[in-house]
Amino acid sequence: MAASAGNRRFKIFAAADAFVEPLKDTIVAHLRAHPSVTEVVDLGVDKYYSAAAAVARNVTSSSSDPALEVRGVVVCGTGAGVTIFANKYPGVYATHCSSVADAVNTRSINACNVLALSGMATPPETAAVIADAWLATPFRAPCPASGDAPWPEDVQKFLDVASQEMASIPEGSAPAPDSTCAICCLRKGMEFEPVDVMPGGEMRIVRQSPTSAYVRFKAGSVEPAHHHTFGHDLVVIKGKKKVWNLTKKENYDLVDGDFLFTPAGDVHRVKYLEDTEFFIRWDGNWDIFLEEDLETARSAIDAELIGVADSDK
Repeated sequence: MAASAGNRRFKIFAAADAFVEPLKDTIVAHLRAHPSVTEVVDLGVDKYYSAAAAVARNVTSSSSDPALEVRGVVVCGTGAGVTIFANKYPGVYATHCSSVADAVNTRSINACNVLALSGMATPPETAAVIADAWLATPFRAPCPASGDAPWPEDVQKFLDVASQEMASIPEGSAPAPDSTCAICCLRKGMEFEPVDVMPGGEMRIVRQSPTSAYVRFKAGSVEPAHHHTFGHDLVVIKGKKKVWNLTKKENYDLVDGDFLFTPAGDVHRVKYLEDTEFFIRWDGNWDIFLEEDLETARSAIDAELIGVADSDK
């Protein structure tokens, strides 16, 4: 499926969230043994967004050497978070790949130069094969999206132009977008569906399996205690919410840019203190199992918040 890396040589920067360090270490060792890789710089572990930023900065700032192609590898629990933050840097085209086909497609179509992997969903042996395909596939190569055949001439011409336009977007003369956040741009023009079991909530599913969605709730809305079959990651785009993990007996105050992972089966309850929007990704198909009704949830939250206020006096 993937073309040969040929005579190309690579310098690769790698980093990961501390929770998935073993997969990062495995991939670093694999790439160091790869015949086309000249150097692998292991930047270690950090918070997922800091790890992604460290790799992205090095990919964008490394000196241009025609004989040495600079790329990056980032790893977090789902692969989604590091992708989001790596793509904040101009000239970085990061993609979360869960299969060889993903890697070949994104190299052929998007000139992906930062590979994102999921430490929870991708076994080490699969990650190694994905990395090999990602290194071996040149831009515009035959790929699953092209039926594993060369792209037609009109698509080849489009890709030629696209590569130049992608590189010029941050510095181009066109008006700057309202936000450089990939998710914020994705959200523009979306049509939302009401979340019937949670008044004040709306969501738009952007991928069915595993489910990813953009969600928004009005200030004052409540999510009654519930759980999901699969764990989920969320990143707050804007707003303020409070989450009570009833299983762990912990609570979290989340604002713009905050990240939270909730394990599968953990019962949690939510109060939206401001109009809030967030991106969420489950580890499988979305479902929901309510543990209480809306009024019970409101009463419990009010009691909790009043108790906190009284203790602060």
